[in-house]
Amino acid sequence: MRKIWIAFISVVVLSFIVLIWIGTEVYQTQPPIPEQVIIKETNEVVYTKADIQIGQNVWESIGGMEVGSIWGHGSYVAPDWTADWIHKEAVFMLEHWAQTDFKTAYNDLDVENMAALKARLIKDIKTNTFNPDNQTITISQIRWNAISANIKHYSSIFSDGHEQYAIPVGALTDAVKLEQLNAFLFWTSWAASTNRPEKDYTYTSNWPHEPLIDNLITDDSLMWSGLSIVLLLLFIGLLAYYYLRNHEKGEVLEKPNIDPLSKLQLVGSQRAVLKYFIVISLLIALQVILGVITVHYTVEGQAFFGFDLSSVLPYSITRTWHTQLAIFWIAATWLATGLFLAPMISGKEMKYQIFGINFLFVALIVIVLGSMLGEWLGVHQFLDLTTNFFFGHQGYEYMDLGRFWQIFLGIGLVLWVIMVGRHLVFAIRKNDESKHLIIILLISVMAIGMFFFSGLMYGENSTLPVINYWRWWLVHLWVEGFFEVFATVVIAFIFSRMKILSPKTAGRLSVASAAIFLAGGIIGTLHHLYYSGTPVQAIALGATFSALEVVPLTLMGFEIRENWNLLKSKDWIQKYKWPIFFFIAVAFWNFIGAGVFGFIINPPIALYYIQGLNTTAVHSHTALFGVYGMLGMGFIIICLRFYSDRVWQNTKLKRAFWLLNIGLIAMVVLSLLPIGIIQAYTSITKGYSYAREAELLYSPVVQTLKWMRMIGDIIFSAGIFYFCWFTIDETWYNFKRKNVT
Repeated sequence: MRKIWIAFISVVVLSFIVLIWIGTEVYQTQPPIPEQVIIKETNEVVYTKADIQIGQNVWESIGGMEVGSIWGHGSYVAPDWTADWIHKEAVFMLEHWAQTDFKTAYNDLDVENMAALKARLIKDIKTNTFNPDNQTITISQIRWNAISANIKHYSSIFSDGHEQYAIPVGALTDAVKLEQLNAFLFWTSWAASTNRPEKDYTYTSNWPHEPLIDNLITDDSLMWSGLSIVLLLLFIGLLAYYYLRNHEKGEVLEKPNIDPLSKLQLVGSQRAVLKYFIVISLLIALQVILGVITVHYTVEGQAFFGFDLSSVLPYSITRTWHTQLAIFWIAATWLATGLFLAPMISGKEMKYQIFGINFLFVALIVIVLGSMLGEWLGVHQFLDLTTNFFFGHQGYEYMDLGRFWQIFLGIGLVLWVIMVGRHLVFAIRKNDESKHLIIILLISVMAIGMFFFSGLMYGENSTLPVINYWRWWLVHLWVEGFFEVFATVVIAFIFSRMKILSPKTAGRLSVASAAIFLAGGIIGTLHHLYYSGTPVQAIALGATFSALEVVPLTLMGFEIRENWNLLKSKDWIQKYKWPIFFFIAVAFWNFIGAGVFGFIINPPIALYYIQGLNTTAVHSHTALFGVYGMLGMGFIIICLRFYSDRVWQNTKLKRAFWLLNIGLIAMVVLSLLPIGIIQAYTSITKGYSYAREAELLYSPVVQTLKWMRMIGDIIFSAGIFYFCWFTIDETWYNFKRKNVT
């Protein structure tokens, strides 16, 4: 066991050293924000640093990543503003020169003249004119003319609305804010189209793919993509060898003939947790309703079956709430599970536990409703920019809630860590054979509380590369990293209490699994940052280690088989059939959603072309719901199974389980994946901006595929209905029980 702990500690320490080192490189080599942008021919100042920074705040206030995307991060209906800006700017300049020099359209020129104008364009746009001495950027007059045309175009989109982009009329009407927003969009395009000093690639490693300015995939991206695939195959082989050699070495237990938990002593704090499950069920239902509205905006723009809903609930709000509620209810489920199991782990109920549970419950409701209201007010421009940052819409996907609500949630997590942690410390002091299992559980609990605060490491005027760096600490490390460790250990603990695993074996497997997962997961955070204004080291390390994230997922078939065999081993285990079925679904979607669909977008060569397309939506739905959502549902069911004293009629759960999984498969196969493939082909062959344009997304074929999603959505929604019906009914029954032992 000592060797396994040494391996775990070494992995965590060394991985964070690397991740923090890359962070220092991000700070030092990020694209500069100039003090002034000057026209070369006239010395006229067209933008200042304040314009760009305030423009970023304006972009955040209208929904940020929920209204199109920047550098590939964000929603899918409106364009990627960076890619779109670059393409329109390039087309304007080429057409101007073609008309001026040859009196014809650019596409009508012969090959030699087209090449000459393209070379002139590349020199003008890609030459880095940032002067570090006076902190200025110089642009040509013709480029300013192109920028001016873009300003007019984008100002019209945000003030007059754009149905196909799901942007309502009057989204932003303040003339000064529109100018500042355009200044920020210009800067993002400048960084993505201007070569780094003494390099032949841009600050975003030539992303987006734009043939007109020779923004083509770099040699580094190609090389590290190839190496990541080689390493993937190598480590799959090594892990399979390790698994086959060691998986039978745990203590062999004779499974008991009766349920070891049938005499479980329940306490008052566990009853207090039950109300969480009712609220979580309501949040799940609301999230699905908002998802239906959001996806419908992709086919009807600003209406919901003819009803003008966007004036009240625009796409930017429904998508914000849809994604944010997913994080809220999944996290709340896992936190409630920790509170429910804590007395089982320690064997006693700590003082003030019920008060803490009730306080956190009220705080959860206040944070959810308060942040949603703030986001609505922010997007509708009722808040000034600073107030919006603290109470409104921060503008970053999965981190949309205002800073005040983040801090409030962080305080709640600290309280949760204390409430669960003191039970774990009490259990560790018993020094029994469960010690190692409880220690790794305590580590994951403390990490969940601590790493949430990474989302507070940037400020109102921090730059986009810095914000994205810390954002993925939260989204990837907090959710996909330490919550995953927490979930693994909780399942191991439950199985050990059911005497399916010995506590000693469960502890050894949990620590080893955490070490294997985090070996790729911590540094693998960088695969989100390949093209976010980060240095090339992020591509090298992100590609290498994100491939390792997939390795343990390849063994999910063994986990599915073992859980399936478990159900057939003893009659009493049938009592836990549906929680185990949900855990089996988690293993399946871990392999498909996180593994297969995750690796589709992990290598740099893939992400270069398909970042921010519907292929990303495939991964996010199958991984976020398929893995974390199903796991949260499994936790709810097993907690209710521990608490309930009646025999379950499993019809609702059976329907919920199969409808959810069939619906999710149909959603992906009939709609999201085919659209993603069409977009990927367009991005590779024509350029990234074409893959995000309305001309493609509203073409007859893609529109048909969007409508096809209704099949999966209806099936999936029916599954949600049955799950929420079962959960609320069972929770209410148990909540009304007076005598519980």
